Amino acid sequence: MNVRTSDFDYDLPGELIAQTPAVRRDAARMMVLDRATGRVGHHRFGDLPDLLRAGDLLVINDTAVIPARFDCRRQTGGRIEGLFCREDAPGQWEVMLKGAARCRTGEALTFAGDESIRAILESRAGEGLWRVRIDPPVGAMDLLRRIGRTPLPPYIRRPGPMGDSEDRQAYQTVYGTRPGAVAAPTAGLHFTPDVLSALTTRGVERAAVTLHVGLGTFAPVKAERVEDHRMHAEWYELPAPTADALVAAKAQGRRVVAVGTTSVRVLESVGAAGAIGPGSGWTDLFLYPPATFAVADAMLTNFHLPCSTLLMLVSAFAAPGTTDGIAMIHAAYAQAVRHRYRFYSYGDAMLIV
Repeated sequence: MNVRTSDFDYDLPGELIAQTPAVRRDAARMMVLDRATGRVGHHRFGDLPDLLRAGDLLVINDTAVIPARFDCRRQTGGRIEGLFCREDAPGQWEVMLKGAARCRTGEALTFAGDESIRAILESRAGEGLWRVRIDPPVGAMDLLRRIGRTPLPPYIRRPGPMGDSEDRQAYQTVYGTRPGAVAAPTAGLHFTPDVLSALTTRGVERAAVTLHVGLGTFAPVKAERVEDHRMHAEWYELPAPTADALVAAKAQGRRVVAVGTTSVRVLESVGAAGAIGPGSGWTDLFLYPPATFAVADAMLTNFHLPCSTLLMLVSAFAAPGTTDGIAMIHAAYAQAVRHRYRFYSYGDAMLIV
C-alpha cells in the first residue's frame, strides 16, 4: 500500500503554534476523538478522570528531559550550537552540531560555560551528527547540568518572558524520574498531581515505561514514500511490574491507555513478539498506516507537525489496519484549527478512544 509523506501535510496558522505552556497544566484543552465514528468532543484536560473508565490501565513514560542543548566554539572563534544525543561510553558522545560544516576530524571545540573541557571531533555519524571525545572525560549528565539548557523544539521562538530555568520545569512531566530524553514526551506535560490523584480515585490503574526521546523527534521525513523513512533508534525499558499489569489488563478485557506516542512505541515494540513481557533495548519501530496495534487500546497525544512520524503514528492508530485514519485525523485537525486549539509541544491534547 503506497502511502506518501505528502498525505500527512496540512495548513496551520503560525499563531496556533504554542510558544509557552498553558498557565495551568490541566487547563489545556483536550479534543476527544471517537475512532469508531470519527466524532469529536471538546473538553479540558482536567476532565480526563471523568472520561476514562474504572479499571483502565494508564501507561506513562517516566523519562526526564536533560539540558541537552549547549554552545561551543572553534579555535577561530566561530560559534557552534550542539545537541547531545547519547553517550555511547564514558567520554564518548554522539552530538548534532549546527554550524559545523567547515569543521574537520580531530578539531577541538571548547564548551561555553566551561572552557577547560573540550570536545574532540572524532568522526561524522550522519547528516549534522558527530562522534566526539570529551577531554578530560566527564560524565554527560554532570557536564550538561552545568553548561546545558532545555532542548526546546526549533519552532518555539521567543525572546521571553520565560527563561531557561522556567522551561526546565515546564518542559518536564511531573512524574519524570529517569533522565535521558532530549525532548519531552509532550502528552504527559498536561498531568498534575491533582489529576493523577483523581484518576486513582476513579479506579484508573497506572504503570510506567521508559523511552528516552531522542534524535528521531527532530528528524524530518524526507522520503517521498513513507515506507522508505528510517527511524533513529531510541532506548526503552518495560519493567516487570508493568508487564504484569499489562498482561492482567488484557486478560480481564480492560483498556490500556497509552500516554503519548512514546509509550505506544514501547508497548508495540514489546507486543510485536506476540507475548507481553519485560524488556529493554533500542527500538526503531516506525508505525504508520496501515499499521495494527497489539497492546494500546486508547492514547493521549498532542497535535503534531505536518508530515512528521508522530502524525503518521496517530493516523495509523485512528484506524488500525487501514489508511482511513489519515482522513479522520485530517478532519479532526481541521476542527482543531477552527476551534483555535494550540499545537505542538506546549499545545493542547487529544484523547483517541
